[in-house]
Amino acid sequence: MNIAVVGLSHKTAPVEVREKLSIPTPQMEGAIADLCSYPHIEEAGILSTCNRLEIYVVAEETDQGIREVCQFLGEHSKLPLHSLRQHLFVLLHQDAVMHLMRVASGLDSLVLGEGQILAQVKHTHKLGQQCKGIGRILNQLFKSAITAGKRVRTETNIGTGAVSISSAAVELACLKAGNLADQAIAILGAGKMARLLVQHLLSKGANQIIIINRSLTGAQDLAKQFPDANLTLHTMDAMVDVLPISDVVFTSTAATQPLLNRAKLDAMLSVERSLMLFDISVPRNVDADVNEMAHVHAFNVDDLKAVVAQNQESRRRLALEAEELLEDEVDTFLQWWRSLETVTTIRCLLDKAETIRTQELEKALSRLGSEFGDKHQATIEALTKGIVNKILHDPMVQLRAQQDIEARRRAMETMRMLFNLETEAQSSRQYS
Repeated sequence: MNIAVVGLSHKTAPVEVREKLSIPTPQMEGAIADLCSYPHIEEAGILSTCNRLEIYVVAEETDQGIREVCQFLGEHSKLPLHSLRQHLFVLLHQDAVMHLMRVASGLDSLVLGEGQILAQVKHTHKLGQQCKGIGRILNQLFKSAITAGKRVRTETNIGTGAVSISSAAVELACLKAGNLADQAIAILGAGKMARLLVQHLLSKGANQIIIINRSLTGAQDLAKQFPDANLTLHTMDAMVDVLPISDVVFTSTAATQPLLNRAKLDAMLSVERSLMLFDISVPRNVDADVNEMAHVHAFNVDDLKAVVAQNQESRRRLALEAEELLEDEVDTFLQWWRSLETVTTIRCLLDKAETIRTQELEKALSRLGSEFGDKHQATIEALTKGIVNKILHDPMVQLRAQQDIEARRRAMETMRMLFNLETEAQSSRQYS
């Protein structure tokens, strides 16, 4: 079985392409079921965030599995494959393993070292298990990546400072709008991104923050996390009243269609009043046509790159430390993964030894008579099992521990020949 990842990110695709491939949580179960229905895909996990869509698969035939993932992406996005392929990246085997660990550690993020991605990788792992897409191999891979992400955050300082999309958006707002303490600020949405927005806005001195959310309960839950902040709460139907008196608006909702466009803003805003929109959602909450309005200045996640660049250099040195940690975690996972190759041979050896043991035990007990057998069977059973286990212990340990791939395969071939396991190995190949 081979591991592969096919996807696109802020490095390979603009936001208008990324939003077409975004898969929200409610659609995840159907998407994973579709992927696993392809003949060459054994396991599948989908990581979908504002900056990336990555599909991790285990495939018996790598090339066929990758073609099937590309076919799925084309059908999901409604984009022709020839235009989609230019934005996709494909990583195989060890490279795919290292990539997920770098992603979980924040080393592949738009904001180097950002912490939110680790929670998103955990969410992907949990969803993939619930939807029966993540099996034995991807389960271990995601567990290893989560461990790697935690190590990077606890053993390096790469996560210090402004290290999230939300914090970068607030920094950009400071650059474009000036002192946020003087600004009337509205936030559309009340999820995790909105919580981080509030946190960073308060740290910058903002004191006029309005939360607009689909449900008032969600906005109230957010406000409870900031008891000392004077947050004003509204539902979405108040947007028409709030936006005209706002200077800065952040949008961070799970809506799949734009909440704001030129027509809506033309109806709300006076031409004498300027407005700054910072859209950190994917799919976008703000339609591109608002850029045609002279008094509205709109920014999306791709516009954060300039802000991020200012923070990158200091973190780049820390990233080198993190990469060394990841090498250790990759080696640990690869050792486990490669050991799976020995499962079939070891199982066949154990099965054959157990068959011989039980047959010989039955012969011996029949010769000793039923009275002796009934009285001592448990003792003799334990004795024969102990002898077999001790004889086979060292060969199995040595086989599992062999790191050189070719040497391990030669050892397995020798073991199958010496114990005449070839027939059993052929029939049990499905086990691994």
